[in-house]
Amino acid sequence: MKKDKFIAKTLAGLEGVLFEELKKTGAENISKGNRAVFFEGDKKVLYRANFNLRTALRILKQIHSFKFNNVDDFYKKCFEFNWDEFMNVKNSFAVYSTVFNSKEFRNSMFVSLKMKDAIVDFFRGKTGKRPNVDSEKPEIILNVHISENDCSISLDSSGESLHKRGYRVAQNEAPLSEILAAGMILLSGWKGESDFIDPMCGSGTLPIEAVLIATNTPPGIFRKEFAFEKWSDFEPELFTEISEEAEPVKLKKQIYASDISPRNIGIARSNARNAHVFNYINFSVTDFNDLKIKTNGSTFIINPPYGERLNFKDLEQTYSMIGERLKHQYPGNTAWILSSSKGLFNKIGLKYSEKHQLYNGALLCDFRKYDLFTGKRNG
Repeated sequence: MKKDKFIAKTLAGLEGVLFEELKKTGAENISKGNRAVFFEGDKKVLYRANFNLRTALRILKQIHSFKFNNVDDFYKKCFEFNWDEFMNVKNSFAVYSTVFNSKEFRNSMFVSLKMKDAIVDFFRGKTGKRPNVDSEKPEIILNVHISENDCSISLDSSGESLHKRGYRVAQNEAPLSEILAAGMILLSGWKGESDFIDPMCGSGTLPIEAVLIATNTPPGIFRKEFAFEKWSDFEPELFTEISEEAEPVKLKKQIYASDISPRNIGIARSNARNAHVFNYINFSVTDFNDLKIKTNGSTFIINPPYGERLNFKDLEQTYSMIGERLKHQYPGNTAWILSSSKGLFNKIGLKYSEKHQLYNGALLCDFRKYDLFTGKRNG
């Protein structure tokens, strides 16, 4: 099979994790970019990437690139491209654009409009008919990237963002993205060899993603469809083969998920049932201050509140409590904490040994590791 060029989009801070994930797909010439990882591969790699990658938002297949002098030249080069290699007049399509430092195009909507015109005119000139533009449920999704006078055109092979696994039936006010949750777990190095504890689990995304990782369950198993299934060269038998490749792994350790809110635990349980992992997770309605789990060598991953829903004084007390509980109740374990507030991190009162910068939505956060020792840490 011939090798195509692809771009896997991700969240800032997870490029390294995605790079490592891509190695397992058979991808070649992998390189990191900004919120993206570039790679090459065949159709098998494309299908695997969409079905198996835990930290990718979408997979784009690059189909054309060119330099242009002005808007008319951009339209001309789009019009002259052989669109019938990738779509036909019966396909509905949509165009999404991003623009950086372009003197010719001031906004992305104008880029999308000119490309739509070029595609419609191409097919009208060949067939006398025009394909339909459909922004709701297009069969073909085109992604245009313009930087100064360079244009790159890609086919979106994923469709709906890959963070939408399909198992989430409900969520609380501030749900953690499935991709961010999986990325945090993979950054921590946890793979199921020890107990996993989330004492502020919210809608349950971290423990659910932890089960999927530990049991080697591909995240794509819940998806109803991928955009590449509507492509003219889609091979259903090959995709079926790829979707059945993963060997299930038996969960050997315990996964604990608790939250002070009965509503949150109700939501988390519903999501876990929908993901077929309910029986793997020990759920409880418990304040972290009252949580008592006998464990050693385990990994805590905590996403405490840090937004606007609690005032700062309450948050300070919460973070102080987290630090006290980890230090006195759980020595011999490891904790990872995500927060956007350095002031609140200071209230934990523990020294961190590792730090990564991640975005939770628009919030720049630290993801810090704490090695929990008995007594005082040397050094």
